Amino acid sequence: MHIWPGSPYPLGSRFDGGGTNFSIFSEVAERIELCLFDEAGTETRVTLPERDGLVWHGYLPQVWPGQRYGYRVHGPYDPAAGLRCNPSKLLLDPYAQAIDGEYRWDQALFSYDFGDPGSYNDTDSAPYASKAVVINPYFDWVGDRPLRVPYNETVIYEAHVRGMTMRHPGIPADVRGSYAAIAHPAMIAHFRKLGVTAVELMPVHQFVHDSTLDEKGLRNYWGYNTIGFFAPHNGYAGFGTRGEQVYEFKTMVRSLHRAGIEVILDVVYNHTAEGNHMGPTLSFRGIDNQAYYRLVDGDEKHYYDTTGTGNSLNVRHHESLRLLMDSLRYWVTEMHVDGFRFDLASSLAREFHSVDRLSAFFDLVNQDPVVSQVKLIAEPWDVGEGGYQVGGFPPLWTEWNGMYRDTIRDFWRGEPGTLGEFAARFTGSSDLYEADNRRPIASINFVTAHDGFTLNDLVSYNDKHNEDNGEDNNDGESHNRSWNHGAEGDTDDAAVHTLRERQKRNILTTLLLSQGVPMIAHGDELGRTQRGNNNVYCQDNELSWVDWESARDNEVLTDYTARAARLRAAHPIFRRKRFFQGRPMRGSGDSDISWLRPDGRHMSDEDWDSGRLTLAVFLNGQGIPDTDALGERIVDDSFLLLINSHHQQHTFTLPDESYGKAWQVVLDTADPLLATTRRRSTTPGGRLRVPSRSMLVLRCRY
Repeated sequence: MHIWPGSPYPLGSRFDGGGTNFSIFSEVAERIELCLFDEAGTETRVTLPERDGLVWHGYLPQVWPGQRYGYRVHGPYDPAAGLRCNPSKLLLDPYAQAIDGEYRWDQALFSYDFGDPGSYNDTDSAPYASKAVVINPYFDWVGDRPLRVPYNETVIYEAHVRGMTMRHPGIPADVRGSYAAIAHPAMIAHFRKLGVTAVELMPVHQFVHDSTLDEKGLRNYWGYNTIGFFAPHNGYAGFGTRGEQVYEFKTMVRSLHRAGIEVILDVVYNHTAEGNHMGPTLSFRGIDNQAYYRLVDGDEKHYYDTTGTGNSLNVRHHESLRLLMDSLRYWVTEMHVDGFRFDLASSLAREFHSVDRLSAFFDLVNQDPVVSQVKLIAEPWDVGEGGYQVGGFPPLWTEWNGMYRDTIRDFWRGEPGTLGEFAARFTGSSDLYEADNRRPIASINFVTAHDGFTLNDLVSYNDKHNEDNGEDNNDGESHNRSWNHGAEGDTDDAAVHTLRERQKRNILTTLLLSQGVPMIAHGDELGRTQRGNNNVYCQDNELSWVDWESARDNEVLTDYTARAARLRAAHPIFRRKRFFQGRPMRGSGDSDISWLRPDGRHMSDEDWDSGRLTLAVFLNGQGIPDTDALGERIVDDSFLLLINSHHQQHTFTLPDESYGKAWQVVLDTADPLLATTRRRSTTPGGRLRVPSRSMLVLRCRY
């Protein structure tokens, strides 16, 4: 087969209409073979003829989209020195834009013989390996462009491509679990009903199903085990895996954009699926182990690990950083996604030992004209020393606010001493973000997420029940700040059921009306349960999938969630661009926010420290410091929130006429349909009973 010199850039495989250019980085390689596979699996090897700098490349005419390929890297094998080249192992292109097939776990995928870590295994791994695919890059976006929804108008919905759609009766069975299913009109209608402006997809980069799970008959359901940072996971493709998955993904993005919904990807750049020094040789390890992975200083056989998965990406090396940045730009420019949530983002900031907000990674993101313009959300922790960094990321970033999650959970289960913390989290966590001139939007507020209990299980279980995972219930978080309200799991006790439903509404109301950016975990509005399993990472089955049939029993909760989201969308007082100041604003005699006791008097320092679990919050719509797109000052209705997380009902005295002359109850977590609330007295100075563990939202029109 005749091969031309081609070009070193861009890296990966690129079809130009007449053939395909192949390009791959390796500093340690002595020779690299490009391996092409036909329909029968027959392999043809071609040595890449050119090396410019550290990049090997060649161009093959008449190699078309759909062609499967891989690489064999000839070079030194000395694990003690961090060198792990092994040409008997077929390697995935790190820049592959599509991948065909799954890994079939076999001894051949490893560079040593089982039971003898010091040995060298030269069995050909190609029969068991996934293959990269040349794609057709052309796609008709029909004028599609980034949506750029402002953060303060954003409502994020965390979703799993497969779990969200596998049981939806309105989606054809042969499409369920795919990118096409997420874009189905039935799903888009649900997102729009909830007021969702951004769907945050759990990992869709090509990932690997762990061998340990495979042996147990389980699967890596969550997908936090990436092997291809440019390739949409082929397991979510409904129409083929020879590049069709790329077209299907783009079509999904285009459809969601047409509905006004952004697409955010949960990305896992902190580690790869190759694991620790005992892991398989699938890609990066065999191409240039020292460049792509961070090795232990002075012990280069072993991997430096702050992720808990066996390895960490080497963000100290220029090639790893280029891989990361090239991937981010690709997903924005070619796949049109609108943002990223970075799994274990603290690990990416460990240029040396500590998490460093001045690291090269942050610098590259900050100066990049493409990546810096999209939504950047950090999971601001890893498992390394000093890894918990909530509030510590640079101004360009927003963060999953784990302190918000813990505080809201504690407050609504009645933990004493949480009132002051609740107030700080409800108003945007200024204690975490204001000192760096960041704004409330820096806080991505959530109470539940994929990792942990669902909302239903948070109020239904005291303890985790992860027996199905095969780890003797030792996996998953044990301290969940959950409360079963009197019975563990399912119960026929009507009183327990009623209280649980009220608590769900309390949490969702708090989430949607807090300052910051709310994130709803998929299915929480539908009453989704995992039967007490708080770690379904390996449960690709009905335990983790959304049960749309039983969701019909939760229509009240779904409709209530949608109503609370509409209230947020309609009133800028709940999504301010700046923090509350607690003092008169712009000539008004009233503060922008007031904290009141149930008797109507202002909270004192002693009240905040008293352990009470009741308060009223006045939000002054006349005191919003924000302006609209035309520079006009924003004025809104004012709101009064009556909050009672105590186990007894409390009577609240409404404030006098200086706060508002006519109040209307718009949300009541104890009476979601407002069947009786409308008849209660809401005149200034009037008294209003608030049931135990409930919340009322009143609006004042001027």
